Amino acid sequence: MQVQFNSDSSVMGTANVAERIEAKVREKLARYEDRLTRLEIHVHDENAHKHGHDDKACTIEARPRGDKPIGVTEGATTVDDAARKAATTLAQRLNRHFGKQARHDHDPRPDKVL
Repeated sequence: MQVQFNSDSSVMGTANVAERIEAKVREKLARYEDRLTRLEIHVHDENAHKHGHDDKACTIEARPRGDKPIGVTEGATTVDDAARKAATTLAQRLNRHFGKQARHDHDPRPDKVL
């Protein structure tokens, strides 16, 4: 699974923000790793020039193999909290997505015997 990390300049306070967030997201979504082709993580500050509550946001888009992308956005006071919330929400959505898919993947109907 390929992971792409994007951020604006106001979020990058320390050198290891990208590594830290990517590691947390990978850990949270590890069970789906073989079913996803790519994750895109975007972190940004909603109002970079002001200081405010819940102004950091994290958007994560997962691309299931052979299916449409699934994305979530969460906000929080810190980028780490926003990433944790977004990863948790995405894990729930992927669980629902792959659960529905498993219910519809069944053996073909047996031939009728008359």
